[in-house]
This record gives sequence, C-alpha cells and structure tokens, in this order.
Amino acid sequence: MTLLAPGARLVDAESGTVLDGAALMTEVERQADALAALPDGVLFARTAVDSASVLRYLAAVEASRAVALIDPKLDVPLLTMLMERYRPAAVLDAPAAEPPAGYRAADGHWLRLDPDGIRPHPDLAVLLPTSGSTGNPKLVRLSRKAILTNAHAIADVLGIDEREVAPTTLPLHYAYGLSVLNSHLISGATVVVERDGILGRGFWDTVAAHECTSVAGVPYHYEMLRKLKFDPAANPGVHTLTQAGGRMRPELVAEFDTLMRSAGGRLFVMYGQTEAAPRMSIMPWDRLAEKIGSVGPALPGGRFAVRRADGGDTTHPKITGEIIYRGPNVMMGYAENAAQLALGDECDGVLPTGDIGYLDEEGFLFITGRLKRIGKVFGNRINLDDLEHATRATGLGIDIVAAVPADDKVVLYAEGATAETCKAASQALSDRLHLHASGFDVRPIDTIPLLASGKIDYQTLADGI
Repeated sequence: MTLLAPGARLVDAESGTVLDGAALMTEVERQADALAALPDGVLFARTAVDSASVLRYLAAVEASRAVALIDPKLDVPLLTMLMERYRPAAVLDAPAAEPPAGYRAADGHWLRLDPDGIRPHPDLAVLLPTSGSTGNPKLVRLSRKAILTNAHAIADVLGIDEREVAPTTLPLHYAYGLSVLNSHLISGATVVVERDGILGRGFWDTVAAHECTSVAGVPYHYEMLRKLKFDPAANPGVHTLTQAGGRMRPELVAEFDTLMRSAGGRLFVMYGQTEAAPRMSIMPWDRLAEKIGSVGPALPGGRFAVRRADGGDTTHPKITGEIIYRGPNVMMGYAENAAQLALGDECDGVLPTGDIGYLDEEGFLFITGRLKRIGKVFGNRINLDDLEHATRATGLGIDIVAAVPADDKVVLYAEGATAETCKAASQALSDRLHLHASGFDVRPIDTIPLLASGKIDYQTLADGI
C-alpha cells in the first residue's frame, strides 16, 4: 500500500511547479533511496508548508523509514533536547546552526556520526508531537496501517476522488493538515501547496487560480472568516468546507452550514485526535442542520463507546462519560525516548480520548467537554470549555475567548473586547453561576495566541497570568 495513487498531483502555488503521475513517483522514489541509505534510527524532518517538505515525507513513507514531523519554528535548544532523547539518524532540512555533539552537517541536513542506533519497530511510520512547539515533547507513534486506513476512510466518507483539488491550509506537522494531504494523494486528487494559509493575503486568489474544490479549517479560522464576511458565492469552485481541530460553537456551525447550502455547497464537521491518525468521525453534511452539535458517527471500521462512572463502557444513548474509540487507526502508543521507538502496539486499537460526551439513538457522537479542562472558582469545579461557551452566550459580542485556571479563580481572555465589556462579562458569569464576579477575571486581549495548528495556545496564556 502506498500514499500515492497513480493520478495524484502536487502543485506548488508559489513557483507553479507541477509533479504528477510518473514524475511524482520518480522523485519520491529517488529521495526514498537516499533516505534508505541513512543509519538506523528515526528521521527528524523539519516540515514546513512547502513542496520539499511534502516530498521528504512521502519519500520517508515510501522507504519505510519512521519519520518524526517537526515544527521548523522549534528553537535549536528544544530541538537539541529532542535529539538527545530520541537519537535520530538525521535531522532533515536542519537549522542554519552548528549541529550538536555527535552530528555533522551535510547537504543541509544533520547526520548522526554513530552508525549504530535503535531501529524503530517495522510497523512504525510517522511520529507526531502531542503539543505544538512547546510543552510535553512526547511523540505519538503511528503505524503505516493506521495512516493508510484512516486516509482511505476519510476519502471514502468525504467522496474525495481525482477531481478534487485541496490547498494546504494547516501545518503539515499537525495531524489535521497531514490528513488532508494523505486523504487527497491516496485518492489520486490534487494538493496545492499554499504557504500562507486561509488568513493569508493571497490565499483566495490561489484557490481561484487553481480551481480548488475544498478548504479545511479549525474553529479559529471560521471565527475569523465570519468577521471577514466570508461569501461562498465569491468562491464558486469551493463546494466543500471541513472543520476539525476542536469543538466549534454550534451557532457558528449553523451559520456556515446555511452559507454553504445556500451556494450549493456543504460543510463537514469532523472529530479527531493525533492519537487516531487523526480522524475518528465525520458528520454527514446533509444531516448537520438536524443534529447541530454532533460530530457524527464513527468512521468506517471504527466505533465509539462511553465510559460510565463505574468504569464500564456502554453505547446506550444519552449516557455521558469519557468517549472511548476503537479502530485500526489508533496509535501504537507514545514514545518519550529512543528505546520506546522499538516497541510494538501497546494500545490494541483502543483510545480513551479524554473527551466527555454521549451518543444518541443513531450512534451520533456529541462532545460536551474535556476531562482535564477544569478550573476552580472559590473551590467550585467548573468546566473551562463550558465557561467559554457561557461567555460567548452573554450577548456582549465576545466571540473569541480563552479560559485558563488561576489559583481559586478563572482568567478569561476576550479577543478585541473593551474593558467595559470584560467587566460586564464577569458580572454576567457571576449572575449565571451564582458565584462572586471576582472569580471570573475577564481580560481584554488584542489577539489570542495560537499554536501552529490554529488551536488556542492555552499554555502561553497561563504562563502570562
């Protein structure tokens, strides 16, 4: 099995270069031969949104070399720390700096001097970080089977075929961005490598010029598109929008669903985690309006259950608990050092997601929060996701908000809000939850910081308190 179907095309929007068919496969095989000759060990690939990074990734998969996709913005000290922990055979597209001890620079890469290294498990294909460019550096171990079966399942449900053209809208070292690439190339479709992303100045010009048919985004992208008064009629070739990367507020889902339907298009709301390679469910677009808030049924080959308070799992409708997913796309496990790269499958296809939710009578999943997104206000436990939703529901015009715990209160950052609006929001939350307003410290902020994935960077906000 391969990630490249015969008709797959890769288009570089900046240079206009097109690689397709035999030419694309020939280039991937040429690079695969070079990677196969490197010493044993995982490969670190600094993966930008460019054609060179895409080709390196495809070559690593083709050569059956386990590859960790690394944010190219990762600073050298943190990259060095990861290298000490995992002892990669090489750092591809290395920084313009002196390599650390035990490595030498060659042809733009850092190569390990010691030819002996820990050989990764033969099933291991891709490693992705669990937390952006900062925080816990452990890696998610994804097998070749997980990557390929998930790409096929996504393509099947979304109806991706050789006629589809998708621009890159997200980092390729982020699971959602990588899954867009995988699901299109494995279907013989076209991927347009566009460096600036949805909010870039020339993005929609690229979409029009290359006749793109779909666009993928995270909730923040849709919040910004709403502010920019996105009009699907202005982009008639785009018949599909997809959303993942966190729970999007139901009002925004309904708004974009109506927008797309009015233009003859469709919106797919999806649910996934890096640990599931990454998609677990896709909401059928034609049922979205009747089930706003749902992320749909499990993808083909997968299934959901809910873990009850007594520890048992159930598929009985309306019972709320931790969501458990089972499927062939579940990770092999985590790796926190080089030795763990050689381990086999430790998960047996079972993933406790850490998300809280319930199933309805048809098996459609509704997510209501996170197990660990909890704060305390005067000793009272409060779900931070629910608190963000309550802030948006105050009617004060706060659409983009991020809540972080702080001692015995919660700090909420409201993007673009005034001091007066923040004070009113604190009081509104106090009235709703019957706790003193001082427990809800709502602060104005020009722009909420984001990770490269487009998700809110809660750690940076917490560090700034």
